[in-house]
Amino acid sequence: MSENRIAVAAVIVETKDSIDELNAVLHEYGNYIIGRMGIPNTSKGVSVISIALDAPSDEINALVGKIGKIDGISAKTVYSN
Repeated sequence: MSENRIAVAAVIVETKDSIDELNAVLHEYGNYIIGRMGIPNTSKGVSVISIALDAPSDEINALVGKIGKIDGISAKTVYSN
């Protein structure tokens, strides 16, 4: 088993219809999520979500990969050293 890393996933939600699918994925990986902050920008029609994670790299990559496959949502990850 690989060592846990701290990371932040930045998620941009442009399609509100995809929120239920996003929440299902986040629930699936909930044991790795140490914090989550959502900022709606109604004037632009998007929401920005930052997700702090403490997990093995493989799990972080799997989570962000699943999020990135959801229609109308994009995600990128930044890792600690």
